[in-house]
Amino acid sequence: MHKFRRAIFKFFDPTHTDSGASRVFNFGMLVLIFFNILAVVLETEESFYSRYRVYFYYFELFSVGVFTVEYILRLWTCTEQQKYKSPVLGRLQYALSPSMLIDLFSFLPFYIPLGGMDLRFIRAVRLFRLFRLFKMGRYSQSLNKLANVLKSKKEELVITLFSSVVLLILASSLMYFIERESQPELFGSIPKAMWWGAVTLTTVGYGDVYPMTLLGRIIGAFIAVLGIGLFALPAGIIASGFASELQKQKLEQNICPHCGQDINTTP
Repeated sequence: MHKFRRAIFKFFDPTHTDSGASRVFNFGMLVLIFFNILAVVLETEESFYSRYRVYFYYFELFSVGVFTVEYILRLWTCTEQQKYKSPVLGRLQYALSPSMLIDLFSFLPFYIPLGGMDLRFIRAVRLFRLFRLFKMGRYSQSLNKLANVLKSKKEELVITLFSSVVLLILASSLMYFIERESQPELFGSIPKAMWWGAVTLTTVGYGDVYPMTLLGRIIGAFIAVLGIGLFALPAGIIASGFASELQKQKLEQNICPHCGQDINTTP
């Protein structure tokens, strides 16, 4: 039984095996998740859903069956990992992990109807399982690079976010005092003016809310220019982080894993 459980565990986790069957399974699950998301979208079109209601039902039945069996097998084989080796506490800890909770919520509403509430959209959270399916080959390296960049630049990103919030509050407050008399329905309070501030600072410009007074337009143009520079900062910070991460990777590739010396250095 132990060997069979170990084989199932390796089959589910592509980081522990390179077998073709495991890759086919993970790709098949990815396709099934994609069609589940597509079904959720199409079900909102009432005329289309009423026409193919039976097909939607049987597809959901099949999907829930697959997801349920997968969930049970993953919970059964998790004790093969050292941190979940306890038969009871280990499985409980694994069941409470974010990925397993997402898996559980994706099919649990099918078994437990909650007062007729439409919870089909919850299946959309299965998209988060893509991070598990993509833990293979170059995908894991890409995700690791992104995580390292965000971790190394978190202080700069937090400062930029704080500056954006401060500028949004100041811009909205200023426009509130300038435009509240001419447009009380749009700038009657600072929270109402914040919609204009967010749209202006991000340079989206929907055009549904805009200043009418001359002073308001002058201030609005100045704030829009500030927004261009401020909201370009995160892109520059992340780009700088990626450049540093790629440079670090190149340096690590030139280091011998045995002696720790640069392989390009000639004796």
